[in-house]
This record gives sequence, structure tokens and C-alpha cells, in this order.
Amino acid sequence: MKSLVIAEKPSVARDLCKAVGGKFAKHDEYFESDDYVITSAVGHIVELCMPEDYDKRDAFWRLANLPIIPEQFKLKPIEKTESKYKSIKKLMKRKDIETVVNACDAGREGELIFSYVYKLTKSKLPVKRLWMLSMTPAAIRKAFDELRDGEEMKNLADAAQSRSEADWLIGINCTRGVTKRLYGSRAGNVAGVGRVQTPTLAIVVERERLIESFKPRDYWRIVTDFGITNGSYQGVYQKPNFKKGDDEHNRIDRIWDEAEAKQVAADLEGNPVALVSEEKKKSRQAAQRLYDLTTLQREANNRFGFSARRTLQLAQSLYEKHKMITYPRTDSRALPEDYPDTVRSTLQNLESTLGEVATRPVSNNWVNPGDKRVFNNKQISDHFAIIPTADSAKKLNDDEAKIFDMISRRFVSIFYPSAEFAITTRVSEINRHNFKTEGKVLVSPGWLEVYGKSVTVAGVDDTLPALDEKDGEPAKAQVDGFELLAEETKPPPRYTEATLLSAMEGAGKLVEDDELADAMKEGGLGTPATRAQIIERLIAERYIERDHRALCPTPKAETLLDFLTCINAEALTKPELTGEWEYKLHKIEDGELDREAFVKEIIGMTEKIVDSIKNFQENDDDLLPSDLKSPIDGQPLFESMRAFKTKGDQKPEEGEKDTRFAIYKIIGNRKMDVAELRELLEKGKVGPIDNFRSKSGKPYSANLFLDPETRRVKFDFGNGDGDSGSADFSTMTPVAKCPRTGGDVFETPAAYVVRVMEGSKETTPIRVSRKILDREIPLDQMMKLLADGKTDLLDKFWSKRTKRPFDAYLTLQDSGQTKFEFPPRAAKKGAKKATKKAAKKATKKAD
Repeated sequence: MKSLVIAEKPSVARDLCKAVGGKFAKHDEYFESDDYVITSAVGHIVELCMPEDYDKRDAFWRLANLPIIPEQFKLKPIEKTESKYKSIKKLMKRKDIETVVNACDAGREGELIFSYVYKLTKSKLPVKRLWMLSMTPAAIRKAFDELRDGEEMKNLADAAQSRSEADWLIGINCTRGVTKRLYGSRAGNVAGVGRVQTPTLAIVVERERLIESFKPRDYWRIVTDFGITNGSYQGVYQKPNFKKGDDEHNRIDRIWDEAEAKQVAADLEGNPVALVSEEKKKSRQAAQRLYDLTTLQREANNRFGFSARRTLQLAQSLYEKHKMITYPRTDSRALPEDYPDTVRSTLQNLESTLGEVATRPVSNNWVNPGDKRVFNNKQISDHFAIIPTADSAKKLNDDEAKIFDMISRRFVSIFYPSAEFAITTRVSEINRHNFKTEGKVLVSPGWLEVYGKSVTVAGVDDTLPALDEKDGEPAKAQVDGFELLAEETKPPPRYTEATLLSAMEGAGKLVEDDELADAMKEGGLGTPATRAQIIERLIAERYIERDHRALCPTPKAETLLDFLTCINAEALTKPELTGEWEYKLHKIEDGELDREAFVKEIIGMTEKIVDSIKNFQENDDDLLPSDLKSPIDGQPLFESMRAFKTKGDQKPEEGEKDTRFAIYKIIGNRKMDVAELRELLEKGKVGPIDNFRSKSGKPYSANLFLDPETRRVKFDFGNGDGDSGSADFSTMTPVAKCPRTGGDVFETPAAYVVRVMEGSKETTPIRVSRKILDREIPLDQMMKLLADGKTDLLDKFWSKRTKRPFDAYLTLQDSGQTKFEFPPRAAKKGAKKATKKAAKKATKKAD
């Protein structure tokens, strides 16, 4: 008789065959020896049934059908991997199989993958558990020698199943309920709600609201040029007796009072002499720890602009296709304590790609098995850190090579000594005013050598020339000049994928309850394997848009969060919900909480939220006053969740004037500014306005006008005919010929449009708004854009993100769309001197 071993992934199945030994015959879906049949899933291959699988009527989303709470949850194979499920089921029914060994990953999700397959097959075979934290052959053989009884894992399986069912209950019911309340029967509009994705979205929206409400404050900084025997340096004014308080914008170099700043500047007039003192100290910097997936995604986004999803794809390719790295979907940054020998062989193998720096830790005996930053079983959950394998190098594409290089250098560098720096802090005092300068010299590169860094030549810091005996005792410096810089505080930046991944990982810090925060400290919002997917889902559902590397919430996102607040379902927007679930799931794992009690509690929560969704009604008492006026009778409009409207929705009696009016805050998938709505209400029209969005997410510009008969807002794309998307060019006179296409250039109220006629067929390949980000585009610049593909440098565009004006060129793409091209940044103060110094060095070298 034989044991059927089910691994989570095909690669693990192959590793198990190599480790247990014996002769294995390879079949299409499994390997077989005298003692074992080893097969695998491909991750999740079984899922919970959908509502329509219980009742076909639930294929249609109806509020009346909610909440949907199955009496007993049913399972079904995932359609795209059903063949894999059928193969495992067939193996389970073989007469010669007497035991099933669960060899899925050691953790909650691995347990769920196996238990769902086992339940759906209705197998009665006894179960054993192969619990592996390391994939070395020795560790695998040891795990086979110490197989656990399947019953020992019951609590872990219960916790996994409870999490799965709870996510189903909240996700299915809240998504359907909120969608029907916000969008009714409008096709294509889905308001996805989930325990992880909704708090993640709330983090992004909260940051956006901070940016929108931010009010800049003026401050002044003073930068002074000092001259000594060996050269010149700059110092920055430091406020005396500075103490950092609750004001996050307060800094030791920021002066908040202009008169005070000018008084300090006045004391610098006449080129006075400064007394100079300095302090030297040594600093050590250890190498960064090994990568987990989130850290790898974060750094790849910062360095190369890769999305979290793209980084995961590249890492999966390196793992599955090339077999050059270990399993990437991990939240651990440590290695198993039995891994030193594997580490040494891997380092030797990396010599072919990194050179001698890779083998130095082995030759110098720097691989220390007792280093708990590297080898630590307590810091390993389902998987260990991402490192290279000892497999030979394969041919990689450019992006794969970048990720492999990151992983390889991080792996090699952690076994190197710390880098050592000499830090000099210099204070130049003038009339009791202190100006600070810092210099940093690399004395010993240590692990930085893996990244190509070497000791600064002769230990000299080019940015901070050394004091000389000629400067006196105490040393003195001459003030060569100074600059009083007027600046203002800036709002917090929008999230990038890198910073959002950090926020998701550290979401437990936002939870006030210590027990809940402690339950989240290992995971945060989502897992390393799911965070990229969550971000992509938010983008796919049009809650978030990418603006270069920034992630911007859409009006749809704000509408969802406002609605959840209105129905008192804010718990769905906060990480505390995940913290509470994790706390209770850990209790289920420890046998301290019954799984049925947890699911019953989630059912109660679901019923309560659905009831709030169904019964939500905004009353007049809930409306907020505004300064907008109704265009019908001049009466004030009041702000509701989605619109500015008159009070009272009652239809007037026959013969009475209907004075009901409402104007929505979001028009054309764009959140309207109150000033824009005010102009529309007072003048009956406004525009052209940028950044409306089509259903496909494509931006467009248009005028808006208020139809006096229907009292509805309509679009005007150029000829005043409301929702028509094209102008009637037969009634218009072209202003020029397009040098690019040979077509006619027309000037509509909203845009410049190039029309090309091919026989009787009319196309408009190029359309450029006449007003972009509050900046009028004159006709001569439009013609330059058509002729050269680029305008002159235009000023006074207004950034919706930073709330600041900026200068840019407009460029014309092959698609007919325009993009911004930014001029080079102005050199910072002091950069000119550095450039001159570099040029002088280059001249000497050439001579």
C-alpha cells in the first residue's frame, strides 16, 4: 500500500521526490514510487460556491434577496484548474492508497487548500501532516520521519475555513448591497467591498483629503557660504533652543516669522567672521535584512517604477521558470537555522554573476550560523526569506535580471561586515547665530562593496573641506555670502505603490487596541501574496488611478467611503476589523474559541450592515447648509452625500410650481469643485473643464450647461448640442491646415479639433483642449504642437495634486493625445560650485 502526498505547488512535489529517495516514475499529473504517489495542487483549486450555485435566482443582484447566508457552505472546483482537482480526486480513490499526506505550505492558507480539496472529494482516508519550514533535503526527510496526525491540525483548518467564510459573507453581501444602493441597475458599476481592500482604499482616500484640505504656511531658511583655507562650504541656520513638538512641519532650520528671519540675515551683512567648531564621530551601518515579498516590491517600485504586480510576476518567473530564487510569496526575512551549508554553496554559485564579492563571505568565514538576523526559525512562518538558489544562471530578460540582481546583492551583502563612516558636524557661529554643516566620509565600505562602493580617496570629503592650522585657533571662517530663502510647507505626498505597501504592512500601528494590533503585527492588511492583487483590484474597479507612480483615488472611492460612513458601517473602512478577526482566528487556532461562534458573530455583523444599507434614507435634518443657490428660485441648496439639493422631495400639488432641484457633486466621473458648480448655477454654463472620465477611464474635456427645461446638467463638446460627442463642422470655418495630417483645424468652444476627410468618411485623430489644468492654450501654440510635436515652455498650469502652478511643454503623442514634458530642475544652491570643482578635476585628469 502507498501514501498519497499532496503538495501545494508542482515545484514542491519535485523537491519531495528528490528528498525522499527511491525510484520515481513520472506521469502527467504525479510521480510514483514503491511507497509514494506524489502530486500537487497549483495553489487554490477549490473555492466556496457563489450565491447562484445555491439558488439560480441569486444570479441577479437584488436588495430584497439580501443577506445571502447559506445554511451550510458548499464547495466547488475552480473552473480554470478543474482538471487538476479531478486528477487528485482520481488518485484518492485508488485501491492502493491507504493514507493521504498533506504537504501543503505550513500555515493557515496551506491548510485551507488541502482541507477544501479533501472535503470536496468526500475522502475518508486517514490524513497525516508534513510540516516543513525548510526545503533542504535533510529538513524534508526529517519532516517525513516526524509526520503529524491530521487531527492535530483541526484547529488550524477551522481558523482557515472561518476566515474564508467570513470574507465571503462580508464581501458578497456588502458588495451587492452597496452596489444596488449607489448605482441601482446601471450596468458596469460595481461597488466592491472587502475586509482588506476597503480599509486599504480608506488609507489612500484619507491621504487625498489631507492634501485637498492642506493650507501651506510660509517659512524662511538661511543658507550661508563660508570660506576657509582649504575651500568653501555651506551652513544652514539653526534655531536656538529648538524642541520638536506636535507640529510635524516644525524643523530646526525653519523660521516662521519673516521679521525674525530678516534680523538674522541683517547680522550677516558686511561679511563678518565666524567662529568654527566641529565634532567628529564614527558611525557603523549594518547591511539590510533579506527580502520578503513586500520589501522587494517596495524597493523595485522605488528603483525601477515596477508595480507590485509586475515585481511579483518577475519573481514568480525567476522561481518557477528559471528556478533561480526561492519561493517569493513570503513575509519572512530570515532563513532556517539549518541553512548555513546551503548558503555557502549558493554564495559560491553566485561568483558567475557577481564575481569575487559573492565568494568572499565563504573564504573569510563570515557566514555565522549563530547570527539571528539571518538564521532564525522563530521568524519564519509559512516560508523563509527570498534568496537565490544554487541552480546555474539562466538567460534572463532585462526586468528579470534587475530583480535577480537585487535579490542576489541583498543576499550576499548581509554576510559582510558593517560599513563604517566618519561623520563631521561643523558649527559656524556668527553673532550668536549657529549654522550647521555635516560631512560624511566612507572609511570602510563593508557590505556596500557588494553595491560597488569603495573608500573615499584619501578619506577626503569633497563637500566639506578640512580645517587647517592657517584658519587659526579657534578656527575662523569668512562669510562669503548668504541667501534668505522664502519657502512654504508642502502637503503630504500621494501614496505610491511602495508607500502603500508599507502602509498595508504596518496597518496594525493604526489600531489602538493593543491585543488587536498585536494580532496584526505579523501580517497587517492582506498578505505579501495578496497585497499586489488588492492594489490591482482597486485599480480595476476604478477606485484608484495611476498618475505616473502616484496612486490617486477616484470620486467613486470617496462616494463609497462616504456611504459607508452614512450607514454607520465605518468598521469596514478601518484595519481594526482585520485586527479583530486575526485576534479571534488565533484563538480558534489555539483551541480557545469555537469556530461556529466566530462565524455566527460574522453573520450577525453581516445582517446588521445589510439592514443599514436597505433602510438608509437621508432626511432633511441630515443635510448641511451651503452657499449655493437654486437656479429656479434662488433658494439655498443643502449638501447631501451625493448632491447639493433643495430640502423636501415631495412632489408639489397640481397647479403648484415645482421648485425641487439637485445638482450632483460627481459629473462625468469627476468630482466637481464648488466654485465650478457655483458658476454653472449662476451663469447656466461653465468650462471648458478637464479630466472628465469616460467609462473606459479615458480623460476628456468639455463644457457643461444647465438645460433650462429638464433642469439637468449636460455636456457641450463644441456645438452646444448637449451630449453629442462631436461638433457639426459643416457650420464652422477652419482656422488653419494641420501640417501633420493635412486636415482642417477647427476651434470649438472646448477644444482644437483636427478633422480629416477620406472621401465621405470623417475622422478626428487629434483633439486638444483649449484649457488644460486652468491654463488657456493659444492657437499659435496649438499650431506649433501640430508642426513640431511640442509647444514652447508654457507657464501657470495648476496642479490638482500639489495645488501649485508649474511650467511644462505639451507634447503630441502618436495616439493624438497630449502629455507633459518637464524642463530640467533648476540647480540647487551649491550645485554650481560642485559642478565647477568636478570640471576642474576633469581638466586636470585630461592634462
